[in-house]
Amino acid sequence: MPHPRNPALYRLTKQLLQKYHKAVRPVHDWTEATTVYLDVFVHAILDVDAQNQKLKTSIWYHEVWVDEFLSWNPSMFDEIREISLPLSDIWAPDIIINEFVEIEGSPDLPYVYVNSSGTIKNSKPIQVVSTCSLETYAFPFDIQNCSLTFSSVLHTVQDVDLAFLRSREDIKHDKKEFLNDSEWELLSVSSTYSILQSGAGDFAQIQFNVVIRRRPLVYVVNLLIPSIFLMLVDLGSFYLPPTCRARIVFKTSVLVGYTVFRVNMSDEMPRSALSTPLIGVFFTVCMAFLVISLFKSILLVRFLHDEWSHGQEWPLLCLRGDADADGPRMDPRAQLAGVPEPPIRRDPQVQPGSLKEVWFQLKSISTYFQTWEQADRKGVKWLALLERLDRLLFQAYAILLGLYTVTLCSLWALWGSSSTLYRAECKSHTSSVS
Repeated sequence: MPHPRNPALYRLTKQLLQKYHKAVRPVHDWTEATTVYLDVFVHAILDVDAQNQKLKTSIWYHEVWVDEFLSWNPSMFDEIREISLPLSDIWAPDIIINEFVEIEGSPDLPYVYVNSSGTIKNSKPIQVVSTCSLETYAFPFDIQNCSLTFSSVLHTVQDVDLAFLRSREDIKHDKKEFLNDSEWELLSVSSTYSILQSGAGDFAQIQFNVVIRRRPLVYVVNLLIPSIFLMLVDLGSFYLPPTCRARIVFKTSVLVGYTVFRVNMSDEMPRSALSTPLIGVFFTVCMAFLVISLFKSILLVRFLHDEWSHGQEWPLLCLRGDADADGPRMDPRAQLAGVPEPPIRRDPQVQPGSLKEVWFQLKSISTYFQTWEQADRKGVKWLALLERLDRLLFQAYAILLGLYTVTLCSLWALWGSSSTLYRAECKSHTSSVS
């Protein structure tokens, strides 16, 4: 049987690759630069690692360039105007992402499309893990700006130049490919072209700035509102009398609640070595106020306990009678005040039950009450000092809680204004295009 005629696609592929050298840059005039047109579609934000300062992004990457050695006349090959060729068999630009740490989970697409004029289109999805300076101070109302810089590794701008496949405005406001159901919302993808000057030469590079914003509703419900409620409960504990022992029990329970909430909050909050979230700073300061107030209450109750125990002993000492009448004695309250009780000596010639005996007893009682009054004055001074400190703590705590609430509301307002501004830019861009 006669052999079938070779198909046109087979003959075209064999003709293009038969004498092709993929190690040579595909230009007839070596002084002309090969222009590579780039485009990026952000598909999803997979992970934001604030502790390690890494961003994991899924993007669709497109690059287009002209290979002057891969062109043909379509009329000679059954009007074939576009074919697919293995990428490993042709020259490809060495474009990399400067910020990348690792590329994982990216499918390997071995083919590219080539048209009759030699234009090559290489499109592929990439899951790229890149370094990014993540700022978590305004968590959960934070906005992150991470860059993806594409440049050639070895070819200078005289050999390989870069350009945009679409206009910068179209790239900035295009969100059609983005999965908008994750924790992060894509605001814009701005882009810039620049030439990096180094000792090895000048390299062309294109930088895509991916601006994303966190959706804070889940954190407002699970973190911010419970933290404000816990602070209000702690603030209400100042209305308990400072001398009440139940206040220590109440504040201890609140401290346990603070600790448990802090442990749960640490799992939700991003950990970063460069910055601490503002909510964590406020929460730590509130815990410090709680500990200071609790320590002050313990001191106050301990002081009152000493006074109470001595007060139970004084009446017995006062009515003890002649047991200690023969020598000097020191009253416990006088010992606390640091004032020694003057000795009261009886005249041995005074008969019991006489007026002189009554006078000596009255004088002893008078001296005792004078010592009592001196000790009470000292105790009142300490109580007044501790109560003044308690009022200062209450005022500082109230100011801190108000500042905390105002700051969160301001950050939320700024978060909302950024969304409004972005929607206005998108609307104006859409109307200008139409």
